Amino acid sequence: MNKKQKLQEESKPRRGAIDLYAAQCCKCEKWRSIDTKEEYEELRSKFANEPFSCGRKPNVTCDDPADLECDATRTWVIDKPNLPKTPQGFKRELILRSDYSKLDAHYLTPTGKKVRCHGEVVQFLEKNPEYKHLKLDDFNFTVPKILEDTIPEEVRKKRAEKSASKKEDSDVKKKITHKTKDRATA
Repeated sequence: MNKKQKLQEESKPRRGAIDLYAAQCCKCEKWRSIDTKEEYEELRSKFANEPFSCGRKPNVTCDDPADLECDATRTWVIDKPNLPKTPQGFKRELILRSDYSKLDAHYLTPTGKKVRCHGEVVQFLEKNPEYKHLKLDDFNFTVPKILEDTIPEEVRKKRAEKSASKKEDSDVKKKITHKTKDRATA
């Protein structure tokens, strides 16, 4: 694969990747789309001191209709406020697991290495002194919470079936355990 093909492949959204960013107005509670990931990270990093309001978007007021509705037409995740912005040159990725149980966070470094935890960040920074100005606190692996009622119905059904199957298996094991105990005491 040549460099151009690799760049095209990397720019395609992956299954389970975040494809839209939004913020909820602190006044009217309407959801507004946020144009870029960078803009979203900027808002999120300062949320406690500067809550988002419709007026922060050009030509938008609380009287305008919402850009989005938080419904099951897509899977929604809610981020924690005040997470640090991704360091310049790095890329923070969140990937939704296929069973919708959670997201996984990792960073792509400017060298192309993927780091999945603080230990790997420390190793990367030690091996690459040109990034010694960065602090460990600049990297955060906290993942957003998935809103359960926005998970696709077929996934929820599969989860329920799997859970019921596990419960049945557990009940069978308990019966076997009890029978074994009864025999041991007889």
